[in-house]
Amino acid sequence: MTPAFFPKAAAWRPIALAALFCCYFASVVQIALMLKSYSGFVGLRSTLLYSLLWLIPLLMTQRIKLAGALIGLLLWASSLAGLGYFLIYGQEFSQSVLFVMLESNPGEMGEYAGQYLSVSFVLYLLLYTLVGVWLWSRLQPVTLPLRWRALLIAGLAYGLLLHPFVKTHWDNPTNLARTQKQLLGKMEPAAPWQLVIGYAQYRQQLAHMSQLLEKNSALPPLQALKDNSGDAPRTLVLVIGESTQRGHMGLYGYPRDTTPRLTAMAHQDPNLTVFNDVVTPRPYTIETLEQVLTFANEKHPDRYLTQPTLMNLMKQAGYKTFWITNQMTLTARNTLLTVFSRQTDRQFYMNQQRSQNTRQYDESVLGPFVEVLADPAPRKFIVVHLLGTHIRYENRYPQPFEQFEKSAPLLSTLGQQEQQTFDQYDNANLYNDFVVSSLFDTYRHSGKQGFMLYLSDHGEEVYDTPPHQRQGRDELAPTRNMYTVPFLLWTSPQWANAHPRDLAATVNRKYSSAEFIHTWSDLAGLSYQGWQPQLSLVNPQFVEQPRWIGNPDHPHQLRTFDSLPNG
Repeated sequence: MTPAFFPKAAAWRPIALAALFCCYFASVVQIALMLKSYSGFVGLRSTLLYSLLWLIPLLMTQRIKLAGALIGLLLWASSLAGLGYFLIYGQEFSQSVLFVMLESNPGEMGEYAGQYLSVSFVLYLLLYTLVGVWLWSRLQPVTLPLRWRALLIAGLAYGLLLHPFVKTHWDNPTNLARTQKQLLGKMEPAAPWQLVIGYAQYRQQLAHMSQLLEKNSALPPLQALKDNSGDAPRTLVLVIGESTQRGHMGLYGYPRDTTPRLTAMAHQDPNLTVFNDVVTPRPYTIETLEQVLTFANEKHPDRYLTQPTLMNLMKQAGYKTFWITNQMTLTARNTLLTVFSRQTDRQFYMNQQRSQNTRQYDESVLGPFVEVLADPAPRKFIVVHLLGTHIRYENRYPQPFEQFEKSAPLLSTLGQQEQQTFDQYDNANLYNDFVVSSLFDTYRHSGKQGFMLYLSDHGEEVYDTPPHQRQGRDELAPTRNMYTVPFLLWTSPQWANAHPRDLAATVNRKYSSAEFIHTWSDLAGLSYQGWQPQLSLVNPQFVEQPRWIGNPDHPHQLRTFDSLPNG
């Protein structure tokens, strides 16, 4: 093979300039996100690779300036939304952002634009545009021989688009749909696919959500509903945590002081009740809340579709209802959460990230919580849904809460990486303590009559169970830590005096949050056809039930939590 077979280096220079031009528009935000540690290298890698698809039309023409201008205009215009969102929030644009934007009214959008349209904002966009124009001005006609251009075009098309489908076809043809979904996920960070795919996903999930909401609105109301709590104004708050097992909370005896504020509150405030033996039916958010917020349970898992939800119940009882969430808003996994939220009167969506694994802090819910408490409605029901201690743990807390990575290890058998994960989970619990205690403090000092209840959706295994080699959640191989959750109740003095209960006698009862709606109804003084006092954790008629765990779609896999080894 002679050296002349390969094109000279000068022939590759226009290709390199064109590639830089194509990658510029989408990579700026991804590089900034990576530098700020809001996302890893995966988003930037996907952006660079799939931006190279725009090389194909540039390789097929000698009028590269005209083609580059058209492509550049498309990439520039479609990337402005992502850049603008990053400049304002420091986060990545996603279909959740589209949901919030498109579901807002024109007045809200005008207020939004007026609030953030500043001189510095315009200057950043101008600089971004000028760099793009300068890169366009450097484009040169491609002199690469035709056979090399054809090979390059074929390589790009096959490697980025066709290879995943060819590989899937040979390995398992039934997975083609999943391959398409994965491919779109890789393309999404790059312009213009960020808008195109994001909008398509928004429309798809919106249609699914609308169907579920229509079915919910057609459900008959609860029969014989009575409110036995009188006519006094009241505000009832439900705080739902995420991935927080009580075994890593100092409040429950953990050796590290991961909950200093809640522990102090438990010692000083007699109105806070700490329940010691509550578990969740499943180790996954959506599947758990299908039961916690409805009449569904492990034996009747579909009742969330056929009977009213907790939100329906509270609205029927005359409460103005609110939902404040730091969970992702509109994704294939989170559509049901958005359906639950849309069953309330007013919603606050604080997390518009594209990925759950990016940096997002729960203190974002504190401002809306203060706003909602000030609402003049005489009866209010507020749900606050946190991101809690969700993996990746290091993205759940700001730097001041990085306290335990220099502490003495609790488990000498862990490797360096496992120990770091273990410590980061404790840091996340320390920050979660700050957020949850702040919500309790805000509610306590508001003077509102009622109660506030905090529980986590599920737990998490963090190398706690011997042989200390597992982390995460898997209901096919369950451990106790995946299911044990905190359950805290603060009752205002006025409410406690008007509705006296011996809560101290109930704190050690074995309970599953699958029957939570009966406990909440009891606390709120609501009774109706179908309410069962024996399923209420705080009722004198309470009867311990088998605490089923497992996938109810496979009944043979169900087992009781109490049958799990103590580890």
